[in-house]
Amino acid sequence: MGMNSSERIRLGIQAVIPATKPVGPTLFNLLAAVMLGLASAPDSTPAAEAPASGASDLRAGKTFLAVPVYSESEDQLLLGQFAGLRVSDVVDGMDAVGLQNIGLMDPDIRPLWRDTQRYTHRFIGIAVTARYVPTQNPPAGQMSVEDYDKWAGAWYKNKSSEPFVPLLRQGSALVIEEAGEADVGSIGSNNILSWRLKGCVGVVTSATARDTDEIITEKIPLYFRKPGRGIRPGRNEIESVNRPVVCGGVLVMPGDVIVADGDGVVVVPRAKAEAVARYAKKILDGDKGGRRKLYEKLNLPSDDSVK
Repeated sequence: MGMNSSERIRLGIQAVIPATKPVGPTLFNLLAAVMLGLASAPDSTPAAEAPASGASDLRAGKTFLAVPVYSESEDQLLLGQFAGLRVSDVVDGMDAVGLQNIGLMDPDIRPLWRDTQRYTHRFIGIAVTARYVPTQNPPAGQMSVEDYDKWAGAWYKNKSSEPFVPLLRQGSALVIEEAGEADVGSIGSNNILSWRLKGCVGVVTSATARDTDEIITEKIPLYFRKPGRGIRPGRNEIESVNRPVVCGGVLVMPGDVIVADGDGVVVVPRAKAEAVARYAKKILDGDKGGRRKLYEKLNLPSDDSVK
């Protein structure tokens, strides 16, 4: 038969008190109470040391910002409401709906080129996002030209590809979070043309682009921080596509409205986009009407900005 709790406590006390020292009933009861208290006390391990629920799931990585999916027809309807709006109008609209100082990119994100006659450097599009990060892998080092070409090709294919291309459609605005200070030109005169062919109306990056002379000639709207001369192999890797990114210091969610012109770039959260557009349209109409009257008084010829 098993021992009861009193017998187990008696044996425990005898194990820690030498047999040469008799234990009286008072001391025995006191020690028994202490041992019972310790046995019934809750675990005092700090919560921080306890295994976290779901830690194994989180350890593999998790995105906490949900990315809604919109149809192309929904995008086109929304873009129609933003037609012709300028960054300044949209910023006024953001203020009016309670989004003061939200979504306005760093002014260092600026157009590569400007057209002050027809304003073709301006664009309004729906965000498709991509994120490139600096690599931890070593550069190619010295090797034969043939081996270098194989190495670079494998890097493009396996580490720094363009998996966002199938997402581009009419009205898309490609927003790229680039690899920080890496001197890399993920955007160039060739691939930007292929993106345009898929329906991309403009490109914004947090950092760099190369082949800038040719892109100016091609007249594809590009907003960036500075030139980047190197190619991707040995410099960056693709981290994610159509996830939240940070560009010009602001959050860009896939499906947001991107408005870009000579004043810079503003990101309109999709949930407030229609209300922003309505107010911005009122601002634009009032501005054009007022400037048309001033044009007449100053005998200035009409131009695209007041039509």
